[in-house]
Amino acid sequence: MTAPHTRTLGRSTVPVTALTLGTAALGNLFTAITDDQAAATVEAAWTAGIRSFDTAPHYGLGLSERRLGRALAGRPRTDYTLSSKVGRILVPHDRPGEDDLAHGFAVPAGHTRVWDFTADGVRRSIEHSLIRLGLDRLDVALLHDPDDHAEAAFHQAYPALERLRAEGVVGAIGAGMNQTDMLTRFVTDTDVDVVLLAGRHTLLDHSGLTGLLPAAHERGVSVLAGGVFNSGLLADPGPGARYDYAPAPPHVLSRAMRLRAVVERHGVPLRAAALHYPPAHPAVAGVLIGARSPEEVEDAVAVMRRPVPAAVWDDLKGEGLLPAWAPTP
Repeated sequence: MTAPHTRTLGRSTVPVTALTLGTAALGNLFTAITDDQAAATVEAAWTAGIRSFDTAPHYGLGLSERRLGRALAGRPRTDYTLSSKVGRILVPHDRPGEDDLAHGFAVPAGHTRVWDFTADGVRRSIEHSLIRLGLDRLDVALLHDPDDHAEAAFHQAYPALERLRAEGVVGAIGAGMNQTDMLTRFVTDTDVDVVLLAGRHTLLDHSGLTGLLPAAHERGVSVLAGGVFNSGLLADPGPGARYDYAPAPPHVLSRAMRLRAVVERHGVPLRAAALHYPPAHPAVAGVLIGARSPEEVEDAVAVMRRPVPAAVWDDLKGEGLLPAWAPTP
């Protein structure tokens, strides 16, 4: 990283670094990690110059927020940008012995997630997040996966976020999703600052290029590109690799193997190309990476710093693996 802050989100004054640390893994995504490992992961990101961090109540039923808050405690509040999400309220329940693995997190199921995109739900969600984080404000608040709640998201939750931004409770607002259609609507029909697009602007999935990213660029809305490894397939394609949180279908695995073959002909690891590709689009303000260990953070930073020859992109386009008109570094 060459500078602590590299871009601002939309028309806000909220800065982000080229890499944002996504902290689902701090909430024990799929498998548990220790408190010490979570703290060391955040420390490694900080040492590498990462100053943007993303979390959500959904991640480990609040565990990610608590761990991230503890790891950042004592650091100057103006030195980092923190985003969390709204849309799921955590309601305590007493069901001893249950776990949350059905939702992907290796934590005790001490709470139930309740979808709530009402204005009151937005405010309560942020209040609860601030308590877990030990902070008095969020830099960014995102509507989290409102796919099945469009009416409430646009007519109740979004106006609530607008008011909170005007009050200074949050600095920037937006939405985070795994699809492009509704995010495009947020870009064109509202005054969001940023959208977090997961898995739809990658070497494997180009769906973000045709509607969302051009609209965001035209409207001055920033895009954070998440899921750039498509659940790990682009980090290490091979038998058993996952794509969009499930085992990769044979045709997708085959395409990933072709991508790797082209990129490695130039002596570049595939994960380097996967990290370098998304921010080439002018709408993209940064890339969000997930990590569960200091080693994963250090690897991501190292490959982000590694140059990718222009011939890589020429060859990928020449073999039909990238659209000919896709912006590349």
